Amino acid sequence: MENYQKSKTVEKPSPLPFTNLPPDIIEMKVKDGSKIRNLMGYAIGKMESDAMRQVLFSGAGKAISKTITCVEIMKRRMKHLHQITKVFFKLIEEIWEPIVPEAGLDPLTVKRNIPAICVLLSKDPLDTQEPGYQAPGSFDAFWLETLKSESQGQSPEARKARQFSP
Repeated sequence: MENYQKSKTVEKPSPLPFTNLPPDIIEMKVKDGSKIRNLMGYAIGKMESDAMRQVLFSGAGKAISKTITCVEIMKRRMKHLHQITKVFFKLIEEIWEPIVPEAGLDPLTVKRNIPAICVLLSKDPLDTQEPGYQAPGSFDAFWLETLKSESQGQSPEARKARQFSP
């Protein structure tokens, strides 16, 4: 590949993994260079109005972690949001041109599948049977259940010893 340079990257459009979305839904397309402050300012401002009931965050590749961060900030700021998360792949085509056109080399097209995520947040209840569903406040439930089961499985002496050990 030392004789080639990347000339263009084309992201093939793929349908959203959600069906039956309202036509006026806010879709926050998170990119690697997006500023979280700007994304959250806009999304929270829209969701605080009573008319807006849902927001959709999506990101691919390096932007996945930033997308999840935005979703978690939104859930902490606005309690009682229902969530459905979908993970999928996006097709990316990279066009590579020869550095020296007279060398007799043809342009190359490289197709890659990159991971992507789509998270739907809703003020209204969503289908609880849908894979990827999280109920409002469910992020605390796991840790509370874990602490409860740990404390029930140990004797009072073991709990005290654990409490006072560094």
